[in-house]
Amino acid sequence: MRSLLLSGIFAALAAPAWAMGLSITVDGEAQGTILIDLFEDVAPQHVERITALANEGAYDGVVFHRVIDGFMAQTGDVEFGRLGGDMRRAGTGASDLPNLPAEFSDRTFDRGIVGMARAADPDSANSQFFIMFAPGPFLDGQYTIVGEVTEGMDVVDAIKRGTGGNGAVTGQPDVMETVAVVE
Repeated sequence: MRSLLLSGIFAALAAPAWAMGLSITVDGEAQGTILIDLFEDVAPQHVERITALANEGAYDGVVFHRVIDGFMAQTGDVEFGRLGGDMRRAGTGASDLPNLPAEFSDRTFDRGIVGMARAADPDSANSQFFIMFAPGPFLDGQYTIVGEVTEGMDVVDAIKRGTGGNGAVTGQPDVMETVAVVE
């Protein structure tokens, strides 16, 4: 009995401290829910930022402003990326919080991987993130990987593609209606 009890305790200690994810409800050309498993062990500061912003409701109503067919869909501009805002500025904003230092890992940018968008400085990620349509190993070690889509890649695949410069979405973009943290 004692060894059974001890093995149960050791099993509990070996399990991850918590498993977090995001549930993103998308509306527009794409409609449905995307579930993302967040990698707290790979990028703890970035996961903390994303979950804090999601819990505040900062991502609700934010559009997919840059979508490149065969590459990725980018969203998360909580400053200028709100539906109904001036979409010419979408993709240039961030949260009120300071930028984050890079948390590079040995994971690879495969289909469904979620990475943090940034400017030229590797330590400039803030609130924006992108979801890969296809593998992009040229991003490995250059951008922080924060999670992976576990359900809803059909929704990701249906996101309206950009036709403007650098993948900018013209007309009515798809939007993250709600973003919730799930455990």
